[in-house]
Amino acid sequence: MAVYTNDLRLTELATGEGSGTWGTTTNTNLSLLADSFGFGTEAITTNADTHTTTIADGSADPGRALFLKYTGTLDSTCTITIGPNTVSKLWFIENATSGSQSIIISQGSGANITIPNGQTKAVYSDGAGSGAAIVDALQDLSIPDLFIDDDLSLTSDSAVITFGADGDTTLTHTDGTGLTLNSTNKLTFGDAASFIQQSSDGVLRVDGEATIDLNASTAVTVSNDLKLDSDSAVLGFGTDNDTTLTHTDGSGLTLNSTNKIMFNDASQFIQGSSATVLALGATDEIDLTATAVDVNGTMDVSGALTQSTAAVKVAGLETIYVPAAAMYPNSTNGCADLTQVELTNGPELKCLDFDASSDENAQFTVCFPKSWNEGTVTFQAYFTVTGTNTGTVAWGLSGVCIADDASINTAFGTNVVATAKAFSGTSNDMTVTATSGAVTISNAAVDTQTYFQVMRDVSADTQSGDARLLGIKLFFTTDAKNDS
Repeated sequence: MAVYTNDLRLTELATGEGSGTWGTTTNTNLSLLADSFGFGTEAITTNADTHTTTIADGSADPGRALFLKYTGTLDSTCTITIGPNTVSKLWFIENATSGSQSIIISQGSGANITIPNGQTKAVYSDGAGSGAAIVDALQDLSIPDLFIDDDLSLTSDSAVITFGADGDTTLTHTDGTGLTLNSTNKLTFGDAASFIQQSSDGVLRVDGEATIDLNASTAVTVSNDLKLDSDSAVLGFGTDNDTTLTHTDGSGLTLNSTNKIMFNDASQFIQGSSATVLALGATDEIDLTATAVDVNGTMDVSGALTQSTAAVKVAGLETIYVPAAAMYPNSTNGCADLTQVELTNGPELKCLDFDASSDENAQFTVCFPKSWNEGTVTFQAYFTVTGTNTGTVAWGLSGVCIADDASINTAFGTNVVATAKAFSGTSNDMTVTATSGAVTISNAAVDTQTYFQVMRDVSADTQSGDARLLGIKLFFTTDAKNDS
């Protein structure tokens, strides 16, 4: 009786069998033998978790092929059992299924091999019966020369590429573009304590115990960021004092984060603050000898700006004090004429008396410097009271600018009254109001004469006695360094 105990399941005729069919049986065996060196494809039932491939006895089937390709659509890993479990054979098996799932090749209860989707593995079965195993045929493969036309993927977490011990092994890309390391992106030298690694934020890092030594003939070009993350990190240059750190296009350097350049020790530094201000350490000086410094934008100086030891004046808030002696009463609703009052001790007063019964006015003129920004002004009134009444006094101010060839017969702007100030109750005490709100001057412009009208607003105060105006302090803003 014919048997099929060989690894290719070919028909083996017993003595005396096959009379008249021996040629047919032999031709079939030769065909099946040829199939065992060829290519076969087998479809797995859609989304099956298990599948069986059995080499048929004495007839054609894809499982016998040397190269076996599995197709079909899977939604999970599928275990494929190859039988019979007594067959010992080599296969190249390709996982060409759809769905990105792996297949597991097994024969018995022994070891099996997983083939990820899209990959091909060379495996063999040991034919050990119920305990049969599938083995990776290329495990520990030794190859004198290996040429790879596409990707070389090491999928194991512990995968290692080992080179020879002659010290001359070079790992290069054939077109000279170099190598790309993925995943951990780590090159380890000597031991795990020395390595170069690209971290997840895209920064190439050299471990703190490792040193990159670039000889004098080597140039290093950094196309993006060069970061020193350690608090004690040092970027060291040569000792010839000629080393220059420059940008190749001549635009200079940009420092981010703390924006600090330190000199000698931490107490001497230049730093760009978060407000984009360039700050010097408190003990530092910039010595510019016969050098011009151009500042095209705004230069913010929070401390003193000096020339030699003298302070340099900068644009900003300025004051003008106008004494009562420089004022004159209005012709209509005017205050009393300027009077000089002798006190029992100390200064004599030059003052204008404003009574408590009605609003009275006085005027004065000012010519602001060209550096004035032609904006609003504020004021404080300096006054006193003869008597002991502690009522409040309210002073107001309005103004108008008169340009060259313009009519002086022009109305004042809106009168602004400062917060009424209470008198102390001690006769002839100096009294100063709080700074007023903004006073808008009509027709404000440079190269004008500005007329001001100061008034006592009796409807806004409670003082029963005459208020004696001593002077007005004006606050205005400049926006130029001088009047040139």
